[in-house]
Amino acid sequence: MSLDLAPLVPPLDMPDADQVLTDADRIAASDLVPLVRAIDADGLYPEAVMRSFGTAGAYQRHLPAPGGVLDLETTITAMARAGRECLSTAFCMWCQSALGWYIFNSDNTALQASLGADVATGKVLGGTGLSNPMKTLFGIEQMKLKATPVEGGYTLRGTLPWVSNISEDAWFAVISEIPEGPRAGERIMMVLHGRGDGVKLVSNDHFVALEGTRTYGVQCRDAFVPDAQIIADPINAYVPKIRAGFILLQSGMAFGMIEGCIALMEQVRGQLGHVNQHLPDQPEDFREKLEGLKAEVFELCKTPYDTSDAYFIRVIKARLAAGDLSVAAAHNAMLHQGARGYVTHGAAQRRLRESYFVAIVTPATKQLRKMLADMGASA
Repeated sequence: MSLDLAPLVPPLDMPDADQVLTDADRIAASDLVPLVRAIDADGLYPEAVMRSFGTAGAYQRHLPAPGGVLDLETTITAMARAGRECLSTAFCMWCQSALGWYIFNSDNTALQASLGADVATGKVLGGTGLSNPMKTLFGIEQMKLKATPVEGGYTLRGTLPWVSNISEDAWFAVISEIPEGPRAGERIMMVLHGRGDGVKLVSNDHFVALEGTRTYGVQCRDAFVPDAQIIADPINAYVPKIRAGFILLQSGMAFGMIEGCIALMEQVRGQLGHVNQHLPDQPEDFREKLEGLKAEVFELCKTPYDTSDAYFIRVIKARLAAGDLSVAAAHNAMLHQGARGYVTHGAAQRRLRESYFVAIVTPATKQLRKMLADMGASA
């Protein structure tokens, strides 16, 4: 699979922020809500919904592209509008938005003009295979993909266990390492296609939630990656540039999860408020904490290219708080809902299962705490 490359990056037709959120609300209510049960129970991937969000501009405003505005807040908020109803969809939106973030922060303008433009609008769907590299960069794992320089690009060998929002028609980003030779230890970031030469997608274990995310293992068997698909070579200066945005964009999943759980608590206030009032955590408590967390995240979103330790520590702490608050909100939604949330199709039990994903997706709670410790900061 090859790219039809263009020499220049045309300006994106950037939608108005208010209109993006209005359309995101409409799509979530009319198109996503009827599918939520099938997404959770049957592993349905909401492809039409994902493309509709793209048409509405939900994957664009954060991009540092010609015509772009570096507006991470709107992208995060649009993601949250989906996440109020379904974390699987919000996570796929993050995968899509992250892929665009990688491409448009690259020096490869031809890649931006071709693949990047289509990712930004949802014409092409795709994901991010950076879980293993992000763990490797912080001393948790070893790099699973190995690259060999060849004429016109690289060949890759290795397996990534889980890459989401992909299919045989999708593109996704990966990082690989040169294991030997004069460039041993150097790392390269690139995009692969689901039907690329030497690339194979394989089904893995089933999850307790997030089944509707088209998550596959990726096997690379001497997969050829041409120079045209390189995002950064090497990645040394590139990763510090993208890391804060990578993490901050995940806030949309958490914000939507927390808002949805607050709604579940409030939903039963009329019937169960006389007894729920004795629970120590109330919807107002979570709303206050959420507003404080949003204020911090959106302030951080103003300077995503700040590479200082002080700034990155704030980013890590905000992401850690987002995961913790998601789990706490879902736990309390279950307590407030009681038995009606504990049935097979109860929304509360689904949100509880989903919430743990916010805490374990890379960077997971334990990795975030390790990162803070490594930087000499307290959690």
